[in-house]
Amino acid sequence: MPHSVSPEADGQDIVEETMPDVPAQNGDSQATGDDIAMADAKALPTDTNEEVKKEVKLDELFADVDSDDEFPSSRPGEAKFSSSPGAPASPMDGAVAMKSSDPELLRMFYQRFFPWRYLFQWLNHSPTPNNDFVHREFAFTLQNDIYLRYQSFPSSDLLRKDVLRQLPTRFEIGPVYTTNPRDRKTLRNSSAFKPLAKELCFDIDLTDYDEIRTCCDKANICNRCWQFITMAIKVVDVALREDFGFKHIMWVYSGRRGAHAWVCDKKARTMDDQKRRAIAGYLEVIRGGAQSGKKVNVRRPLHPHLSRSLDILAPHFQGDVLESQDPWSSSARAEQLLSLLPDKALNDSLRKKWDSSPGRASSSKWADIDALARSGASKSLDAKALLEAKQDVVLEYTYPRLDIEVSKKLNHLLKSPFVVHPGTGRVCIPIDTRNLEDFDPLGVPTVQGLMEEIDSWKPGGEDGDEEKVKNLQDWEKTSLRPYVEQFRGFVLALMKDERDPKVKRERDESEAMEF
Repeated sequence: MPHSVSPEADGQDIVEETMPDVPAQNGDSQATGDDIAMADAKALPTDTNEEVKKEVKLDELFADVDSDDEFPSSRPGEAKFSSSPGAPASPMDGAVAMKSSDPELLRMFYQRFFPWRYLFQWLNHSPTPNNDFVHREFAFTLQNDIYLRYQSFPSSDLLRKDVLRQLPTRFEIGPVYTTNPRDRKTLRNSSAFKPLAKELCFDIDLTDYDEIRTCCDKANICNRCWQFITMAIKVVDVALREDFGFKHIMWVYSGRRGAHAWVCDKKARTMDDQKRRAIAGYLEVIRGGAQSGKKVNVRRPLHPHLSRSLDILAPHFQGDVLESQDPWSSSARAEQLLSLLPDKALNDSLRKKWDSSPGRASSSKWADIDALARSGASKSLDAKALLEAKQDVVLEYTYPRLDIEVSKKLNHLLKSPFVVHPGTGRVCIPIDTRNLEDFDPLGVPTVQGLMEEIDSWKPGGEDGDEEKVKNLQDWEKTSLRPYVEQFRGFVLALMKDERDPKVKRERDESEAMEF
């Protein structure tokens, strides 16, 4: 999963484009009864010498269904993908055959399904535009692999319109800067342009597990190896909540082989690089590359975080590692296990036993360690050292393998939730940690599938309320609905905390975090 810290990116042309300001246009309101009412606000001034715009209701800046002609969902003369009464049948076979990065497919997705309103509220932390959004950097990856840094927008509507204009294969979210990123070159003092705030992020990628997973490798995944991501989310999430007191943590599927965590609490967003490195270091246990030998070297007695992690991971080790992955089935892999054990005589006895039983299951080999230790295979065996070595093996095969560089820097960019992965077509949806075991990475909505769903949608389940049916957004008619609703609930809880004076005061005071 590519990320960016600086404008250098492998194999990509970096362009810093200044977007021509597009006048905001009114659309259908996306407000719901559960949503926070959007305050009336004047459109923020842009960088051009346009006339002062008329007052615009902010509610009208966030319509998911855009009726204007500037960005039609289909070119003139083509059949439209629509669920409206009387709409012509859509050639869905053609949509299914489209590549996930097809510009027309992306146009329809961003216009009809992407939750722009809630993305704005999430990044802005308020219904009314402020610098949390206006000074936020966005980066676009375009169809020809051109990478646009330092994009910024006065409103969600202008972000949406520029995405529809340029149709990036994905876009990334960066920090909030001291000034509008598009104005950085106009500053007399270039050092005055610096990042102020960004969510604390974590990235877990299954390619980092290639040396221990046996079912898949590289970009390939299945539900068996996805359990490594499940384990990682459990361990990291509980540590962030219980050890650091963070509350607003959103986990997002990366679209193919991993997951991202966005820690959105104010005290997390305003941390400097030193504090981010400290938290990243606290959570980092697996160190070294594929050829580095033993990767877990922790002090005893174990830190409470590691003891708790072992309690969480032990059941997964037995079922999801020993039984499902069978990591030591071959002699070569069994030697990797023996290299992690402390006693040579015990290792020789284990090697002899396993060589005499080709194909012996990993769960049986794991049980053999204790069985032979108790039988006196080694006269000089240190039982305490063996126990600690076995704990380290459990950690090495189950503990989260974090792309730690993503978490260390305030100015790191990360792929936005709800974009479409260009390779798989899967939408980068939030993961419900309350039902973590039920998450199926291969069953998430795809952009092609959403087009099929919207085309075949028929009114029903709305208690015959024609007005309610009429006001449904397109994402509400598809399998994307529960994920957008989950995102909306997360955003509403975050905004509620942000405007609570007591919570705000407590979090401002908590900036003196001890590390």
